[in-house]
Amino acid sequence: MTSLAGLHALMARLGHPVVATAAPAASGFADGAPYRFEIPSVEGPEVLEAVVAEADRLGVPVARTSQGSGVMMLADDEITRMARIGAERRMEVNLFLGPRAAWDTGGQAKLTQAVGAAARGNAMVAACVADALRACSLGIRSLLVGDLGTLDVLRALKADGTLPANLVLKTSVLMPLTNGPTAAVYERLGATTVNVGTDLTVPQLAEIRAATGLPIDLYLEVPDDQGGFVRFYEAVEIVRAAAPVYLKMGLRNAPNIYPSGGHLGAVPKELGRERVRRAALVRRLIEELDPALGKPSESADLGVPEV
Repeated sequence: MTSLAGLHALMARLGHPVVATAAPAASGFADGAPYRFEIPSVEGPEVLEAVVAEADRLGVPVARTSQGSGVMMLADDEITRMARIGAERRMEVNLFLGPRAAWDTGGQAKLTQAVGAAARGNAMVAACVADALRACSLGIRSLLVGDLGTLDVLRALKADGTLPANLVLKTSVLMPLTNGPTAAVYERLGATTVNVGTDLTVPQLAEIRAATGLPIDLYLEVPDDQGGFVRFYEAVEIVRAAAPVYLKMGLRNAPNIYPSGGHLGAVPKELGRERVRRAALVRRLIEELDPALGKPSESADLGVPEV
């Protein structure tokens, strides 16, 4: 395998040059590293244990895990176990908030994913706040938000001290973010890391990077219900354009496991292990194509649980 510049030079010599898409971003995380790995769909302590074991086996530095079933689908002892693992490893453990339209009695969310994570009515916003308060009381310092109004309410609760000032508020991929102005709005409403559309081009990612200094979260392998893309060979250009960026390792050709639970057996754990293996594949590509990008960031400025 040659470097990315070498591959581009080869294509130019063959008369088929690769057109430059975006200038490299100069920013990175607090420790200077341009990217981190996030493993999504880590639905409980058993899955988290499987993920960290596989990360150790493959030497993959997992900076953040995220969960999609929601705080309300976890018992107190499960949240506490996850928080303890995150604290011991200096790893961010991110939990989704509350009920959502897709699981509610309304009909619109059954027809389109565009409103699937919305909070229908003020009572549902209140339920998301209840989830946030409970998760934080058990040591969690990173929450996944799927509703714009809820995000603003959580911002206000951080500002008045009801929620911890260091709480990470991560926007969900179910909240469409496809341009710079929207990224700026999310930042004003309290987001501290933003999940962007799965199908954005590298120049479009660069536009979002120009609009906000917040970390960008992007699926490098995308679940089927979000597009099913596998963008491994774009990883270097994506990191250059979007740094600081979380590379999220979803899985194509995998079942949707939300809401998760014991009825799914070993499936969530096996999916978690495979996501880590995908991260190892991407790390190899990045290090071979552009060694100058360095190693992925691990622990600086993360929403590590406090236990």
